[in-house]
Amino acid sequence: MKTLADLRAIKEKAKKEMATREQSAKYRISVAMGTCGIAAGARTVMSAILDELSKRGIQDAAVSQTGCLGCCDQEPIVQVTDADNRTITYGKVSAEMARKIIASHVQDGKVVSDHVFDMA
Repeated sequence: MKTLADLRAIKEKAKKEMATREQSAKYRISVAMGTCGIAAGARTVMSAILDELSKRGIQDAAVSQTGCLGCCDQEPIVQVTDADNRTITYGKVSAEMARKIIASHVQDGKVVSDHVFDMA
């Protein structure tokens, strides 16, 4: 049986590996999963993103979830941040649109102009 110290060491190692993986990712994809996002279908969008990344064999993208971004009327919201830290925010994203974002934006580097909105 592992001790508490062993478990803490495992946790710290995993956190470092995850941080390294996220820093080396070409794209960081965040799905807003606050209550409003979940009610609008963010779980389905997240599943579609993960599925599409897997189908396309894309491994240089890190996917995470965030809380509410304060734009509830635009939910589900997906943000795609590139290696240069430029973020594109997509609103009212369906599972079909999420797949299109992965195919065009993440795989081909072309922003999908449909559903892009400015959070400013």
